[in-house]
Amino acid sequence: MRRYARTLVAVALATTVVAGSAGWVSGDAQHALTGPPPGSAAWSADRVLGRELPDPAESSPAEVGRFFAELTGAEREELVQRHPLVVGNLDGAPVELRYRANALALKTGHDPRYTHLHGDDRQILAFDPRGRGQVAEVFGDVRSARQVSVVVPGSDIDAGTFDRTTDVYGTPSGMAKSLYAETGPGSAVIAWAGYTTPVGVGVDAASGRLAEAGADRLARFTDGLVADALPEPAVFCHSYGSVVCGLAAPRLRATDLVVLGSPGMRADTVGDLRTGARVWAAKDATDWIDDVPNVEVAGLGHGTDPTDPEFGARPVPAKDAQGHTGYFVPGTDSLRSFAAIAALSAGPEGTVL
Repeated sequence: MRRYARTLVAVALATTVVAGSAGWVSGDAQHALTGPPPGSAAWSADRVLGRELPDPAESSPAEVGRFFAELTGAEREELVQRHPLVVGNLDGAPVELRYRANALALKTGHDPRYTHLHGDDRQILAFDPRGRGQVAEVFGDVRSARQVSVVVPGSDIDAGTFDRTTDVYGTPSGMAKSLYAETGPGSAVIAWAGYTTPVGVGVDAASGRLAEAGADRLARFTDGLVADALPEPAVFCHSYGSVVCGLAAPRLRATDLVVLGSPGMRADTVGDLRTGARVWAAKDATDWIDDVPNVEVAGLGHGTDPTDPEFGARPVPAKDAQGHTGYFVPGTDSLRSFAAIAALSAGPEGTVL
């Protein structure tokens, strides 16, 4: 009876505590953005090339990649100009085309919410203006990089907060920039805010509903990188983003899976993730996520703490990181370790920590 009571208390706490990087506030229910990119109907009806275009909803990234490989430069550019929102979000399309398509979509969209994403030197790999907005940005030359990393953020992140100037290292842009500065030449880091995140603290943050939709999108995104002949990435998953990564793990094209400030991955052990990637976990002693009960009952809570030795993840030192968003702060052990893991992804397995 006492154990049952403790479980009920843990579930109640999980419901009110689990969240990402911002705010002790009530969470609002979010509707997950799913399905093909905006403009897909017009794309599918277009016969400008005298042939059917790949179905954005049904074609695999590998099929998309083969389609674009058969086109001339002029044909590719025609599709960018006619359908920037589709090309810019089509996993498997060449990254260079996606950059140009998303720059065009941002320039012609005239939505004041996204003016901060404009810039001739920005490499926007994905941009979806629907809902709260989703975006991915590349730092470095991903085409020539020997090592590629992807940063997956937690709650309260969307196109508007993607590169906010407050709590910089809690944003995907700030985390990715810091990791890129640490990994140096020959690397590239992608900040991926490509799923609908929970807002504040509430049932969304304590459940896996949004993470399940995000996992589908993340798995397809990494498939698209490989289809474009880019290296399999190391994937860094912060807070609720680690729930996304845990659910995506069996399908995720990744050399390494690194979780930090994680409330759980909806798995009891590394083996339950069913991934061939090396799995790493970091949590600093001052991170409030440590107060989140590691339970999963009736769909609430995210299970075992990945830093628990019984989970089986490789430990990442984080003793000098501070708080929930301190893992990518320059000069920390955690950031140096993340860079070493990224380097490991480019070569044979070895001891890096």
